[in-house]
Amino acid sequence: MADKFVESITNMEDDFAQWYTDIVKKAELVEYTSMKGCMVFRPASYAIWENIQKELDSRFKATGVENCYLPMFIPESLLNKEKDHVEGFAPEVAWVTMGGGETLQERMCVRPTSETLFCDFYSHIIHSYRDLPKNYNQWCSVVRWEKTTRPFLRSMEFLWQEGHTIHATAQEAQERTELMLNVYADFCEEFLAIPMVRGRKTDKEKFAGAEATYTIEALMHDGKALQSGTSHNFGDGFAKAFGIQYTDKENKLVYPHQTSWGVTTRLIGAVIMVHGDNSGLVLPPLLAPTQVVVIPIQQKKEGVLEKARELADKLGAFRVKVDDSDKSPGFKFAEQEMRGIPFRVEVGPKDIEAGQCVICRRDTREKIVVKFEELADKMAELVPTMQKEMLERARAHRDAHTYVANNLDELTELANTKPGFYKSMWCGELECEEKVKEVAGVTSRCMPFAQENLGETCVCCGKKAKTMIYWGKAY
Repeated sequence: MADKFVESITNMEDDFAQWYTDIVKKAELVEYTSMKGCMVFRPASYAIWENIQKELDSRFKATGVENCYLPMFIPESLLNKEKDHVEGFAPEVAWVTMGGGETLQERMCVRPTSETLFCDFYSHIIHSYRDLPKNYNQWCSVVRWEKTTRPFLRSMEFLWQEGHTIHATAQEAQERTELMLNVYADFCEEFLAIPMVRGRKTDKEKFAGAEATYTIEALMHDGKALQSGTSHNFGDGFAKAFGIQYTDKENKLVYPHQTSWGVTTRLIGAVIMVHGDNSGLVLPPLLAPTQVVVIPIQQKKEGVLEKARELADKLGAFRVKVDDSDKSPGFKFAEQEMRGIPFRVEVGPKDIEAGQCVICRRDTREKIVVKFEELADKMAELVPTMQKEMLERARAHRDAHTYVANNLDELTELANTKPGFYKSMWCGELECEEKVKEVAGVTSRCMPFAQENLGETCVCCGKKAKTMIYWGKAY
């Protein structure tokens, strides 16, 4: 029975894409819908998103961010006020042309992002330097008419948060842009156990309408990169387009500076692809909606189920459940592994006689025998240990799959034979960036904050290099 539960999981080494699809279905994370490209977030995945939301929201608020909510519809005239921005999103916009059976005088788009709405909002409430800064964020869904979709990674509608801040000076805006990127990176490393490369996007890859875009990039188990969060410095471009001005301390009318930053439910996809294995999900303990499942063995025997519930009570400091279903223990073990629950506690008649139970770690499958009275203390020790070791393993995997390329031939050979990140020096010219993509089949991921001098010349043209850059094949 237990084997049947996981028999339809493709081996990740054979077909990673199919393995991923099998996991999201078998772990009951999503259900496909009659609306192509959209999906149901089942309770298992929505609970993960709720934990992400709760933790991130707390970190945002610690930096002075306040939540608000803006409409989901954007009039076309408003969207058209920022030329670069609208051109960047035009192919993905869903338009509403009728309402209540009548043709609308002006068509409206369903928000693909809310820069224009926030700008319109700010134009009404920003008048004086005393009104600044505004550090706002909203949790919502957005719609982008994607041609190719995959659960969590890319869908027509997805959940996210979008922060939109407005500041008196360029320096304040830059500080906020970098601050939020680091909030994201710290969160991913500390809470999701996923190491991040932090850096700046090239001008070619930056957000439409931004002066500069900063990103956190993660490496998945299959060696592909995943852009996991972005933070944008808009300068005063949007303010000028939307006529947002304020009176400064010298009583002069000046333009404020803005930022925008966001992460989405693709973080759930990142967790699956970084930590999962051929038995299913592996959730970091801090993230997991259920941290411990207590499984009674021979639960119909007198006192077993009662002991299981007693042990669950001892673990009150954790998110714990007792699996008292009538499935076999083997099936329950397989189900716990598929769902990625970090720990299971096994207890049966022989354990009760010995006054002990067995803890099994989901990531290493290590089994630890522990006395009943020591269970809570042992679990308090294991949670941070597992969290730390999962990050260390993910970092070791990333580092082992990060390569240095000195010229285009080397980069192309690496890209064709060794999936991962590729570090090189770069002259900063668009022509070289496009040639690398054409020849090696990789895109620029970021120019990392942590720069290294890997040589003096550009990987592509051989001229003097300006920066070290990461390349990769990306989702």
